Amino acid sequence: MLFQTFPAQISFEKSLYDLIRGLRNHKGNEKEYIQHSLKECKAEIRSQDMDVKATALLKLIYLEMFGHDMSWASFNVLEVMSSAKYLQKRVGYLGAVQSFRPDTEVLMLATNLLKKDLTSTSPTTISLPIITLPHVITPSLALSVLSDLLPRLTHSQPAIRKKTIVTLYRLALVYPETLRPAWPKIKERLMDEGEDPSVTAAIVNVVCELGWRRPNDFLPLAPRLFELLVDSGNNWMAIKLIKLFATLTPLEPRLVKKLLPPLTNIIRTTPAMSLLYECINGIIQGGILSSSDDGGDEIATLCVSKLRGMIMLEGDPNLKYVALLAFNKIVLTHPYLVAQQEDVIMDCIDSPDISIRIRSLDLVVGMVSSDNLMSVVGRLMRQLRNSPSAPANGLNDGPAPAIEPAAESDDESPEVPVKPDKGASQETLLPDDYKMDVINRILEMCSSNNYGNLVDFDWYIDILIQLVRNAPVPSLGRPLHDSDPGSQDLSTDVSGKIGDELRAVAVKVKAVRPQAARAAESILISTCNDSTTQLNAGSAALRAIAWIVGEFASCLLSLDATLTALLHITKTSTSKTGLIVYLQALPKIFALMTGDDQTAWTPERKTMVSLLMSRIIHALEPLAMHPDLEVQERAVEFSELLKLSAEASSGQEASTDDAGQAAPLLLTQAIPSLFTGLDLNSVASGAQKNVPMPAGLDLDQPINENLSNLLRAVDYSSFDGPEEDEFETYYHQPPPQAPSVVEPAINRLGDASGEVVHSYQQGGEESYLDPDIVARRRADRIERNKDDPFYIASSDVASGISTPLHNILKNNNGPDLDIDAIPIMQLDIGKPTVQVSPKRSSVPKTRHQIQVAVDETLAMSGTSSPRNEDSENSGDGIHRQRPSKGKSLLQVDSSHIGGFSLDGDNGNGIDFERQQKEEKEMVEAMKKVEKMRLEMQRANERIQAAQGVEGTVIKKKKKKAKPADGADGEVSMVKRKKAKKTANVDVDGEPSTAVEDVVKPRKKKKKPKAEVDENTDQQEA
Repeated sequence: MLFQTFPAQISFEKSLYDLIRGLRNHKGNEKEYIQHSLKECKAEIRSQDMDVKATALLKLIYLEMFGHDMSWASFNVLEVMSSAKYLQKRVGYLGAVQSFRPDTEVLMLATNLLKKDLTSTSPTTISLPIITLPHVITPSLALSVLSDLLPRLTHSQPAIRKKTIVTLYRLALVYPETLRPAWPKIKERLMDEGEDPSVTAAIVNVVCELGWRRPNDFLPLAPRLFELLVDSGNNWMAIKLIKLFATLTPLEPRLVKKLLPPLTNIIRTTPAMSLLYECINGIIQGGILSSSDDGGDEIATLCVSKLRGMIMLEGDPNLKYVALLAFNKIVLTHPYLVAQQEDVIMDCIDSPDISIRIRSLDLVVGMVSSDNLMSVVGRLMRQLRNSPSAPANGLNDGPAPAIEPAAESDDESPEVPVKPDKGASQETLLPDDYKMDVINRILEMCSSNNYGNLVDFDWYIDILIQLVRNAPVPSLGRPLHDSDPGSQDLSTDVSGKIGDELRAVAVKVKAVRPQAARAAESILISTCNDSTTQLNAGSAALRAIAWIVGEFASCLLSLDATLTALLHITKTSTSKTGLIVYLQALPKIFALMTGDDQTAWTPERKTMVSLLMSRIIHALEPLAMHPDLEVQERAVEFSELLKLSAEASSGQEASTDDAGQAAPLLLTQAIPSLFTGLDLNSVASGAQKNVPMPAGLDLDQPINENLSNLLRAVDYSSFDGPEEDEFETYYHQPPPQAPSVVEPAINRLGDASGEVVHSYQQGGEESYLDPDIVARRRADRIERNKDDPFYIASSDVASGISTPLHNILKNNNGPDLDIDAIPIMQLDIGKPTVQVSPKRSSVPKTRHQIQVAVDETLAMSGTSSPRNEDSENSGDGIHRQRPSKGKSLLQVDSSHIGGFSLDGDNGNGIDFERQQKEEKEMVEAMKKVEKMRLEMQRANERIQAAQGVEGTVIKKKKKKAKPADGADGEVSMVKRKKAKKTANVDVDGEPSTAVEDVVKPRKKKKKPKAEVDENTDQQEA
């Protein structure tokens, strides 16, 4: 009470325990208490008493954990660090770890203190700077303390050696040159078999972190690492070694045979789930499963069995998640083994954890086949239909189990866990994003490989109808296709993809085109008449549906009802992309309704056609002033065409009993010819890119310079809402009628609490399809199998009475069948002559081959169908590249350490590219030196030849000798003696000339002597 009354006048030293207890006692008033405590700490930390300073620093460290900055006390932290007492020094180093950063100004003042403590004789004192350096290290500080840190690798205490190794790795991330002097000593510690296990584990940890960057440098350590894997009993070190070997096996395939026995033994014997998973993951990433020659199939079977056990283990969703991740990687190499685990994988689809569901979906897409497609899709459809919906962020909206302080005194337990409410609903709320993902996966599975896995297209069309009804409606904040037509994000309206898939089936599969068109017709009519449906005029699915009913109008059951629904949607729609499709579908249906040239032009038909044209013109006229130009163009074109048709219809007299009249040609020939001709086939997605652009086309040039002003002047008031008039009241508001499903309400209430289907093999189509779809499918099935004698119908349907065999017997024998008239064959049991055919395995019932058209494309297009693309969720494989991260968890950019090589003794730290460049420059320099040496040698030889040295082989042009005096004759005498000793010549000029002529051919054979003679002549001259 005294402290609360006079907080400013009372000042006494409080310990950390007092601070914590006071903070608990001031509930609701923590801010004021903390601010007052900070003021006290600021005053106490300036004290000359080191005990008071250390206590204040300890309280500041505690308050810093609540988010209060203490960087202003960095110099005081340095003072406490320099204390001679260990307890105070420890507090100072703790404050440095909490508050110091690489840009702290006083950090340079702490360099000498760190070096001094590193050379201390006390192990506890040495540990303080070693564990502090990783948090405050900078390149300059690493260079300064490296020389003092390396001797600690040979310290007598194993704890000091272990901490030093880990700190050196942290220094190497900031200053890679640390590894040059440190790596030989670290390698020596690793090779020492008598080293402490904790030090060896630390070295293995460092080697594993460096190994994935440059695995080639660590291949020589493989024998020692293998010994540690086999002999060590440390699970943590075994996990690190397995990860390291996973990066080394691609470089050295011989390691696979060496690693298989110990890894198999670990998988079979270890009780630790973490080590078991890391073994399996290391085998997958190391490529051991893909090597069939080295027992890959056997180890794959073992891994799959262990992963199955991890999934079946109850109560641990983490194990299920990692097991599904491993299954997604194994399915790439051994899909048949993963397909055998279909039961446990399908159970994960209904897991309460959404992340497990997504991973299982990834796996199901990769293992689906024609045999299990219907069961898998049925399981997902049942999940969509029965599970309640939740917002996209509904997973994080609920309050998580929290921990509340519930103790009033220090003796009580300060924290009490709040248990979740067990009475809450156990049903999993499915967010809309997950539902969209499930719908996308269903479409992907059914349409993969150009519908290669689909065997029943009627069933697929019913699935698409149900998906349209169950598709989540996008919220107001989500962008639709109008705002971003090319967006493929999950936030868009997924019903558009369902409609596109229904359109693709109608275009590609001609055998089921009528069924697809009638399905589109039913969806369109229910959108207009059913008020409970989620679809509206702006739904993306209606665009493809309107295209189907317009393009294949001849397959529709009720043209009048379809046209009425399409007119209603056209008048209420505000989507420009939807209106473009609706306007194109209207004249197609109208042309089919009025284009029959075989029917007489009766007054009834004339009236009906006139009224029909009036309805369509009335719906199109307001759209002639729509702000979108394409909507304008189509509305004006079709409205003017119908106005001409109306004039032609009114001018054409109706048929009478006396004289028959034909319908106007504009209705029977002109308008239908606009929409008849070649069929529209699907086009490959990459075909449009291969169409060359015309030379004179400039897409950047505006069509009209004043277009923006024209659009700005348009009055938008007429497009605020649909116009209500007598046409709308008469044609677009159907009278109230009874619901289509005539089922008692008590039956539907009774089904609500029905038995939950626990297996994907249980439950029929009625569990995931609406009752009207189920009833229609049942009626089609009964009609299709009414003449099948092996089909057993329900009790209310007479089956087997009107079979063809019964009709033949009835026609021949009358209404009463004569049993005695049936011929009887005598069988001789004693002489069995009938050969019993060997028992054959049950052959599945053959199905009709349905031709599916491929997408049209140009010759330059690389693919014929966009369905051949790989799935985006199955990309996790063993060859997936590791994402490049600029910074690690320590917030240090370690990307440059990947180019650092541990080989070589030079300390320059030259990278590979720079080394190659220098070697190339060295080769060019050596060539230049060699060239200069040769030039100098040749010059020296020329100088020696000029001084009279014989034997120099240098070919020069021979100069013709001129007549000379006695001196010349003397020289010629010498020349003759060298050329031929038997030659006798005078000293006169003429004989000299004759001798020269005789000797001239011989000079060509003895070039060195001739060269010497010429040089001698030049010297004497």
